[in-house]
Amino acid sequence: MAEPLAGPSAEVLRGRLAAELRHWRRAAVELGDLEMVAAPAAWAGLEAYLGTSVRTALTGSARSVARRADQLTAQLPAATDTADLPRLRGRVLALRQAYVQAETVIDFFGDAVNTRTNPRLAEVLRGLDLLAVDAMERVLGPLGIPVPPVLVYLDKGLGASILRSGVRLWDASVSPAAAVKITRHNLLRPTSLLHECGHQIAHLTGWTDELGRALHDVLAPTSPTAAEVWQGWASEVAADVVAFVLTGYAPVPALADVVDGTTDAVYRMPPGDPHPFGLLRVLFNAALCRSWYGTGPWDDLARTWMHRHPVHAAPAEAALVTRASAPLLPQIVTACTATPMRAFGGRSLGALVAPQRVAPAELRRLADGAGPALYTSTYLQRLEPMRVLAWTVLRSLHADDAADVDLEGWLRRLGRDRTPAAA
Repeated sequence: MAEPLAGPSAEVLRGRLAAELRHWRRAAVELGDLEMVAAPAAWAGLEAYLGTSVRTALTGSARSVARRADQLTAQLPAATDTADLPRLRGRVLALRQAYVQAETVIDFFGDAVNTRTNPRLAEVLRGLDLLAVDAMERVLGPLGIPVPPVLVYLDKGLGASILRSGVRLWDASVSPAAAVKITRHNLLRPTSLLHECGHQIAHLTGWTDELGRALHDVLAPTSPTAAEVWQGWASEVAADVVAFVLTGYAPVPALADVVDGTTDAVYRMPPGDPHPFGLLRVLFNAALCRSWYGTGPWDDLARTWMHRHPVHAAPAEAALVTRASAPLLPQIVTACTATPMRAFGGRSLGALVAPQRVAPAELRRLADGAGPALYTSTYLQRLEPMRVLAWTVLRSLHADDAADVDLEGWLRRLGRDRTPAAA
């Protein structure tokens, strides 16, 4: 019977650990070369402040891994016995995991930045960055809350999303910007951007929990089940409400297109889903418009949805929530837009950002007064981008006006006025 092989010496084990550490340190250094992560032209497509914030954070993640490798390498000579070496081996494995987590962060932002390789698209996305910052400034500015940088990127799919600024990332670093995904089909109808900004606003103001309690209070006397469900939807309700106060009816048709589907789909209530199911979400957004603007095209949209998706065809729980909620939609709107909130310094959101300014009649008055300068005036570009966006999206809904709408050109002009990052 063959004798078992003797274990490697401490010197051999240290040599193997040293080789592993050299590998992961070299990989971390290479990861910090951001020109290999995204094209130089794409980095140049960022506004200067945004580019600096993102690059500083990403190189910091890579350097943190390299520093850990250096620290472990310095501990190698002192690891001489069978207890020291396994402990150090465990730390090397933890270093490898730290590299993978940093790589995940850097690849995410690198992929987002790389959507700006095309100069034309880079200008559009920089224009959307500006719109997002302006949207948040209108709520956060009066509250004295700094607006974070925003990186808008293009991706496939139906719905937008946000990685909020300030949240902990995969490697425990802090997100340097609010990274907002815009879908290709809505690139030139980008009102979903404002919904995602609403998530960032709700996070920074702490509004979500307060709104959830207000929604629960409205519905609890009628249906404890519906009250609990609406409280769980507070984060998505908040984001929809922010989009409404900023641009009125403009986001609603785009929202309806995204959440549409079969009757089974628009009544689906997956456990733990923070989104109101499609039917009720459309009815709620129509109710926002009705409460502030009276009758209008939102009523036709709501009637169309109820005709396509009657409540009697809904699953039992969704039908119960719909029947309990529908008569209370005006009160729900009041809780969302007209009730004073601590999050807003004791004011209501509707008092902080007046939805009346984006009523269709007010938007038409702005457009008629500006004439051709609506899309070329730097004054309007600086002071009224939300209202110009809202009016342009509404115009694009009508076949007779759509040919005259050049939202891309307007967004590119906005984007050109941003100071680009150095390549």
